[in-house]
Formats: sequence, structure tokens, C-alpha cells
Amino acid sequence: MDFRFDIIIEYLPLLLKGTLWTIGISILSILFGSILGLIVGLGKMSHRAYFRWPTSMYVNFLRGTPLLVQILLVHFGVVPLLLGTTNAILASIIALSLNSAAYMAEIFRAGIQSIDNGQTEASHSLGMTQFQTMRFVILPQAIKRMIPSFGNEFIVLIKDSSLFAIIAAPELMYWSNAMRSQYFKVWEPYLTAALIYFILTYSLSKLLAYLERKV
Repeated sequence: MDFRFDIIIEYLPLLLKGTLWTIGISILSILFGSILGLIVGLGKMSHRAYFRWPTSMYVNFLRGTPLLVQILLVHFGVVPLLLGTTNAILASIIALSLNSAAYMAEIFRAGIQSIDNGQTEASHSLGMTQFQTMRFVILPQAIKRMIPSFGNEFIVLIKDSSLFAIIAAPELMYWSNAMRSQYFKVWEPYLTAALIYFILTYSLSKLLAYLERKV
């Protein structure tokens, strides 16, 4: 096997640029997904059916359909409907955020429900409202328990971002495919991409393990 390091060096600036886009898309998606996921998770726990039913359907649909299909729907359907034209980066962030929110909703729901009901009752007996109880008592404790699940979801997002190469978002896999197409080589682009993804996910897992110990 004639492994060519020269084409890796040639494409290295583009691969690093793609890596930055991968990180940026993943960070924005986990942020937006967390906010939406908290709202959806609280909706699923609501006693009111008009909150619980649509949020449950949202989670079931997003978790029950392939991310690739969701990406294509957002890229060719949702974004052109909003802007009149499509945009690969915006479509990537929207699709990954919506998908992440469905999983984050379940993480929030499980974390919140893991807190003993006695703490909610004690908060109410002190005159705290439901919102104050959730903000100052329940969520701070629940989030500590959810850190490992948050980390796993972030790692999954980084790996799932590779699917955006299909809509020509200039992330890591896009430039790996460009290298393969130009030189008709397989090992060089894809092993390099795999190594970069591994470095990202391994570093993140170590950082999250450190944060978990600190918390």
C-alpha cells in the first residue's frame, strides 16, 4: 500500500478548517439543543395534556427517524422555506439542534425525576413557587447528575456532524471526501479524519471526566 503523507500535508489546512467548523457546529447545536431540550423535557412532565402530547410526539419522531433524513428535510425543505434559499451551515446547526433536543429532553426528564419529591414539597412549604423550586433547588442538583449524559450526547454530536458532508457543509468529512475525489485515495483521507475525530472525542471525554470528579 502506497501511503502518501504528502497529500495529507497538502490538505492539512483545509482539514483543520473543517475541524473548526465541526467543533463550532457541535457547540452551537448542543447549546440550542440543551435549551430546547429543557423546554421539551419539562413539557413531557407536565400534567397538562396539551403540553405533554406535542412534546412527547416531538421526542418520539426525532428519536424514531434517521438523522440523515432530518438533515435532508431541513436542508431542502425548512431552510429554503425560511430564507428562500438553502444554507448548508445553517441547515446543519438547525438539524443537529433539533435532533439533540429530543435526546436532551429525555436526559433532563430523567435527571429531574431522579431528585426526591420531598425536596419539592419542602420548597413549596417554604413559600417557593414551582418556577423557583425548579430553578434554585431541583435543576442545580439534577444537572450534576446529568453531566455524564451531557458528555455522551456532545460526543455523539461531534461524530454525527460527519453526516453534513452530504449537503456540502465545509466540515471535516467534506474535505476528507474532497481529498479522496482528487487523488482517488481512501486510506489517507479517512484515516486522517478518523484520527482527528478520535482526538476530539477522547479529549472531550477526559475533560468531562475531570469536571465530573470536580463536581
